Amino acid sequence: MPPDTAVDAADAAWQPLPPRAQRLFALTDALVLAPMGAVGGWFLADVGEVLLPPQLALAGLVLGLIAGLLSGRHRFRHTRWRLDADGFAVARGRWWRRETLVPATRVQHLDLRHGPLERHWGLATLVIHTAGTRDNAVSLGGLEQAEAERLRESLARQPGDDDGAV
Repeated sequence: MPPDTAVDAADAAWQPLPPRAQRLFALTDALVLAPMGAVGGWFLADVGEVLLPPQLALAGLVLGLIAGLLSGRHRFRHTRWRLDADGFAVARGRWWRRETLVPATRVQHLDLRHGPLERHWGLATLVIHTAGTRDNAVSLGGLEQAEAERLRESLARQPGDDDGAV
């Protein structure tokens, strides 16, 4: 049973996003996929000539909206972050999991962004700009405003720079 305990302890270090970020993710995905579904439905109607284009466009809009809501929910549930001695890490995905680690020594500067929906729900996006050319910025949206500010301050104070400041 010790291997399971080790896995549980490792998973415990990963922090989930706050619950209200699920609404942000679902709405943003729906705003992207719903118009795409409507346009796709319109073009299908033009090719098939079975139904009128507005009917298939409306069906595509509804399907795109539902797909966006489900996609956002899935994206929310499978996004985690952690801050430890190694640096800041973000894990995304379930089947194709992508983990990005930003070592403290690679942090160049930090930004907080607040889109209109994020401001409405008291959320923020932390953007970590790094040294190097590949993935030179790592961002994590949907963080609580206070948590994003705390993470920014913690990363700015981490040792690793010549003068001790980032």
